[in-house]
Amino acid sequence: MSTAPKSQILHIAEMVNYQEGSVVSRQITKTEAGNVTLFAFDINQGLSEHKAPFDALVHILEGEAEVRISGAPYQLHTGDAIIMPANEPHALKAIQKFKMLLTMSALKLRISAKPPCGTHYSLTNGLCIFSCPTVVCGP
Repeated sequence: MSTAPKSQILHIAEMVNYQEGSVVSRQITKTEAGNVTLFAFDINQGLSEHKAPFDALVHILEGEAEVRISGAPYQLHTGDAIIMPANEPHALKAIQKFKMLLTMSALKLRISAKPPCGTHYSLTNGLCIFSCPTVVCGP
């Protein structure tokens, strides 16, 4: 898979083409913290059930897909998105030809149980709030 050029405007949906009877992918970017991959699915094509170690955001750029998460089906159309939770089985199938952008993030929150400086921290809506420089948010 090739990666996309940087510091340029990207016309994402135009960066991958459908191929009859196939699923085509193109890696947009990849780092230790995660990756973004563009897919084009021909009608009735899909990805069989599997698990991933990270949450994954599926954003449908055009077309229609069925996404199954832990056996529950979700119908997504152009502009829709869904988060597939880490370590839960999921699968995708093209109801119509569709293109999607898949964003996987390996970022996790690490917090020292007792910051050495003695200050307190808290988690509010997933945000790390702290006043001690030893508390680390990130991979």
